Amino acid sequence: MDLSNFVERLSELMFDAKLNVQTLSEKIGCDQNTIYRYLRNARIPTLDITIKLADFFKCSTDFLLGLEDENYSEIYNKAPPFSERFPELLKQCNITQYKLEKITKISHSLTCYWKNGSKKPTIESIIRIANALERSVDFVLGRTNV
Repeated sequence: MDLSNFVERLSELMFDAKLNVQTLSEKIGCDQNTIYRYLRNARIPTLDITIKLADFFKCSTDFLLGLEDENYSEIYNKAPPFSERFPELLKQCNITQYKLEKITKISHSLTCYWKNGSKKPTIESIIRIANALERSVDFVLGRTNV
């Protein structure tokens, strides 16, 4: 997955906030090397770090990931654990787990792990779900209601 837009966006947000890697890593509770890897496009952010960064910079995850060009100012909900959000998401979008698995080509065992909380989805999986449902990443995560 190409997240070069994420690298550019993170660099831009850090520059605008006059933050260096050390300060950002302290603010979000993340190892400096992890931030450096993101900035070199050597690592894809985890779901938790993506949410922490978006919350810290007060931006949408879609904007942060480079999926949207504009950062629309709004208040974001605290993202619930995905194990809670996943069944709610299926209900809100009127889609079965089976149908979502078919559309996204995500395995049933993986979605079951998400549902019972033993694993969290990758950011790539979240993006695939958002695309399949024609919704924003923030909606899939429960940070927005629409």
